This record gives sequence, C-alpha cells and structure tokens, in this order.
Amino acid sequence: MNTENYPKIYLYKRIVEAKLFIDKHYADNIDIDAIAREACFSKFHFLRLFRQIYQVTPHKYLTMLRLQKAKELLQSGASVTETCGILGFESMSSFNKLFKRHIKLAPSVYATRRRDQRSDMKKHPLNYVPLCFVDYMGWDK
Repeated sequence: MNTENYPKIYLYKRIVEAKLFIDKHYADNIDIDAIAREACFSKFHFLRLFRQIYQVTPHKYLTMLRLQKAKELLQSGASVTETCGILGFESMSSFNKLFKRHIKLAPSVYATRRRDQRSDMKKHPLNYVPLCFVDYMGWDK
C-alpha cells in the first residue's frame, strides 16, 4: 500500500463509517454532533469531508434516507401515522410538511396512489410493460 495515501484512506474510511451509522440509526434522534463524534471529527471538519465525498450534507442525506424509507413503508401498506412513528419524526405535521415539500404529494395521497397503482397492475399488467418488449415477445397477438 502506498503510504502517502494512507491518511486519505483512513479519513475516507471514517466518513464511510459515519454514513453507515446514519444508515443504521436513521429512525433515531441523531444530530450532526452525534454523527461527527461517531466519525471522530470536529463537526465542521466532518461536514466538509462528508459533503466533499457524498455531494450532500449529512442532514440532507438523512432527510433523503428517511423519505425513501417513508415511501417504502407507505407503499407496503403502512399508515401515515405508523410511518411517522417508525421513522422517528417529532410530529405528524413536520412529517407531512417534509414529505409534501420533497415528494410533492401529501403522504396519504402518495399511499393511495401507490395502492391504486398496485391494484391496476394486477388487473392490467401489460399496461406496465414497455410496448417494445410486448411487441418483441408477441404478447399483443
């Protein structure tokens, strides 16, 4: 191993471990100080390195992760209240505002649309297959 790159690899490893910490504890009440402590960095040094590596701030990454998990839970049939609780949001209104700001739909509307889409997929599965593939397979005949 090239010894001049060792410090960079070590720093990168600590940032990746911090990201894994976020991935594991996304539903907990974690803040930037806790994440920086986990990575053994000062808060500002950690912020700079995390953003440099992942192109987003840790807070933005945590928000995106929580919203992705919320979408998965809502698609699987969980209620908005259950989803809010599972993901550790402080209040239903803060969850609704955040979801609506980023997804452009209220969580209840998103869940209803996904449920309707799943139902329609079961009734009309070919509507969800690209036409070029339907033609290629000869399913339209």
